[in-house]
Amino acid sequence: MRGFQLFRNDEKAMELPINIVVMLVVGMVALATLISIIPTPTKEMSVFVKETSGAGNIQLGNSIIVSSTVAEDPFVVSATIKVTDKDGNPVRGANAVLRGLGGAASNTTDINGVTVLTTTGTALVQLDPNQNEGTMDLKILADGFYDYERKDAVMIIKTR
Repeated sequence: MRGFQLFRNDEKAMELPINIVVMLVVGMVALATLISIIPTPTKEMSVFVKETSGAGNIQLGNSIIVSSTVAEDPFVVSATIKVTDKDGNPVRGANAVLRGLGGAASNTTDINGVTVLTTTGTALVQLDPNQNEGTMDLKILADGFYDYERKDAVMIIKTR
C-alpha cells in the first residue's frame, strides 16, 4: 500500500504519457514530410499508332498485311507512334519499345511526341509457316507518367 501512495504523489509519472504523445506527433509529421517529397506519377499517356509498314506496304492504323512469300523470310516492320498527355500535349523524350514475333525496335519520341520504331539487323520479324497472323507488344515509359503497356498493339496478317 505504501508503494501505491508513493506513485500517486509522484509528479514524474505524468511525463511518460506526454512524452509518448509528443514523440508520436513528431514521428507523424516526419513521415508526412518524407512521403510528400517522393515524386509520384500523376499523368496518363495517350498513345496512337498512326501508320505501320511491313515488307514495303505502308498502311494507316495498327495492322500490317503481308503476302505469304514475304512472311516466311524475316522482314522489316516499322510503326509510327504518337504519344500525348490527356490534354493532347506531346510527350517528348518517352522511351518506346515494340517487340514480338522475333523482332524488336526501340526509339524515343521527338519534340512533337512522335517516334518511328523500325526493326533492323537481327531483330527482324518472321511468321512461322503455319502461322497466319501474329502480334507485337508496345511499351512506353516517360518521366512523370504512368507506364503504358499494350499487348497486341500491332497485328501482322499473312495473306495467301
